[in-house]
Amino acid sequence: MIDLFNILRDNWLLLLVGQYPNGPMGGIVCTLVLSVLGIVLAFPLSVLLALARLSPWRVLRWPTTGLVYVVRGVPLLMVILWVYFLVPLLIGRNVSGFTTMLCTLVIYEGAYLSEVVRAGIQALPKGQLEAARALGNSYLGAMWSVILPQALYNMLPSLLSQFVSAIKETTLGYVINVQELTFAANQINNQLLTKPFHVFFILAVTYYVVCYSLTQLAQWLERRVARKRRGQLGTAPAALQPAGATVES
Repeated sequence: MIDLFNILRDNWLLLLVGQYPNGPMGGIVCTLVLSVLGIVLAFPLSVLLALARLSPWRVLRWPTTGLVYVVRGVPLLMVILWVYFLVPLLIGRNVSGFTTMLCTLVIYEGAYLSEVVRAGIQALPKGQLEAARALGNSYLGAMWSVILPQALYNMLPSLLSQFVSAIKETTLGYVINVQELTFAANQINNQLLTKPFHVFFILAVTYYVVCYSLTQLAQWLERRVARKRRGQLGTAPAALQPAGATVES
């Protein structure tokens, strides 16, 4: 136990921010920044993929479905290696490991989030889309102004859960020298050499605390969304009653 506290006391700054400001940002800050940027940038892509998969036009639906299946069907490490070697060929210059991992997360999370968005849209009653179309909206207009706002609110718990997954997926950035939390822990282990269990125990506890806290937040959001749904269902019949009507007990 004393060894754990000594390691934390001597290396907490490396675990927190890596070598910053004397070097690149790393540690848990790099992990969180990478995860947040990955989810934020992947979300618009996921909405486009979901709308394409639900569209009535086969020219959009079939290629998009194939793309989502391919990305979801291969290991994340394989996608990292594809991006690592492909992006420099496309742009004609080398990119940092952080940029490579960010591009990977955008592609990978975009495919997974597209299924979350698609499920959220399909969970809504089909009559809402038909009613919006009947009022003169186009298909895309009805999706944008009527369907997506409701679906996105219902998807908040799932989006937060996917953010937790993104945090754990950043650990694979270690293979391309992304200086996130796992990379920092390995640096400490290489310095100490004799205490690998202590170092990686601290690493595991850190990931557990961060991911467990976010998971609890996701469950709280899920309960809140469920309560609001029940409240809307409970007030709907009363709203349909004519003015002045009384409810018999």
